[in-house]
Amino acid sequence: MSALIENFPHDGVVTVNRVILKPEYSIDDLQERVAYLCENVKTYHSDTGFIGGFVALNSGNIYNEGSTVGQAVESPLKGKEALIVTFWRSFEEHEQSHRSETFQPLFRKVLELCENGNEEIAYEMLWSGKAYSAEEAKQARAAKQSHLQSAA
Repeated sequence: MSALIENFPHDGVVTVNRVILKPEYSIDDLQERVAYLCENVKTYHSDTGFIGGFVALNSGNIYNEGSTVGQAVESPLKGKEALIVTFWRSFEEHEQSHRSETFQPLFRKVLELCENGNEEIAYEMLWSGKAYSAEEAKQARAAKQSHLQSAA
């Protein structure tokens, strides 16, 4: 496994929260509330299991070359669906963070925005990797071509 997420253990846990905004709230509202929540997690849980994370907004684009769900041109959740993805040493440490007195009030403020309540699913990492450098990619292609020719 490559070090895509620095210091992420091979048996770490990835949590994904799916947020769908209520119509009366904006992305600015979400960004502000999630920023406070994420800052809290970094401050109080960086030494108790939190490795890192990111928040991603549904851009509306559906990539038909990589999709098997039809030929739609835009997601109906554009600009109102976000994923909050966090990386943890263990599920137990993640759960402990949610019981924190400093976390709960901020978490409730985020939930106020959510049409779907909160869906949080924990995943075990199976693979991660970052892109090759230009030179590494060149070498990888050459090695693959060499093996293909010798197998033929």
